[in-house]
Amino acid sequence: MNRTWGADIPAVKPARVAARHLLLGLGIALSLSAAACNRGTNQSQGQTPAQSPGQSQSQANEKRYHLSGTVVSVDKDQQRIVVNHSEIPGFMGAMTMPYPIADPQTLDRVSPGDEITADVVVTDTSIHLDNVVVVKKGSGAKPGPSGANQQLSAPGDQVPDFALVNQDGKRVHLEQYRGKAILLTFIYTRCPLPDYCPLVTHNFAQIEKDLAKTPDVYAKTHLLSISFDPQYDTPAVLRTYARPFVSPQDTQSQGKQPFDHWEFASILASERADIARFFNLFYSEDGGQITHSMSTAIIAPDGHVSHWYNDNGWKPADVLSDLMASSAAAAPQERSALTASHNHS
Repeated sequence: MNRTWGADIPAVKPARVAARHLLLGLGIALSLSAAACNRGTNQSQGQTPAQSPGQSQSQANEKRYHLSGTVVSVDKDQQRIVVNHSEIPGFMGAMTMPYPIADPQTLDRVSPGDEITADVVVTDTSIHLDNVVVVKKGSGAKPGPSGANQQLSAPGDQVPDFALVNQDGKRVHLEQYRGKAILLTFIYTRCPLPDYCPLVTHNFAQIEKDLAKTPDVYAKTHLLSISFDPQYDTPAVLRTYARPFVSPQDTQSQGKQPFDHWEFASILASERADIARFFNLFYSEDGGQITHSMSTAIIAPDGHVSHWYNDNGWKPADVLSDLMASSAAAAPQERSALTASHNHS
């Protein structure tokens, strides 16, 4: 099945990569922005070339990997293409994901269905495709799934009852929030780049603050920031990380405890692969390096995926609007549950 990063999901922004704390941003609809965060010394095929006079450090750390795949879509506005590619040795497995294009004229030469080869160029601050060659023209139609990859989950899919461990060391299940609209995202606390995981957390803090101004909507929503790095992101680490964002004074003034409405949790190691698969979260850990995508989603009160934002480019106001719209479905559901309970009694 095809691991598609981008089919029929809201638009996003460009990607960048850091060699030491590599964040590979993936976005969809079709533009995923990705971030890969490196916890150690970057390793790849061959040796990093020595820096020559006049050459920036970013250029000196440039790595190139060979890509072979099929164009899924072309986004001229975002200057990127989505490619369904085979394994890229030394970099990542087979999947479908977007890549910025170095030469804008390339966007006029490629079409959906074209088979291409290219260089994936990774520097300290960016990732893009270079030397794109069309080896076989396609029909212009979007290619179907490839057996090498896994099918993307999509809005409308029922979310499994995944288990997490929250900042208090308590095991929680997604199904326990049924009846509320859940806004969740995936992070890891050591992510050092302010435009990626920290940005998403700051955006959640803004949404949390805005929701608190509307108590009826606040009561119908719940926020989850989920770490995919459970070995390091223990409950104690999550609480420390969350402290600047979750104010005890603000929550207690409303008669609530910190984390009642916005929890920080880690994926159980035994469920990490399944959760990553469902929420289209790409991650890879090798030699102390984490490479990961970004995935934010709204789960409707009935437990189905309502919205997806697989990037770091969404705006808090837009997601807040979607979350409020999704939470509006909670009232009829609650009324239905109350009616069923009354009829049963």
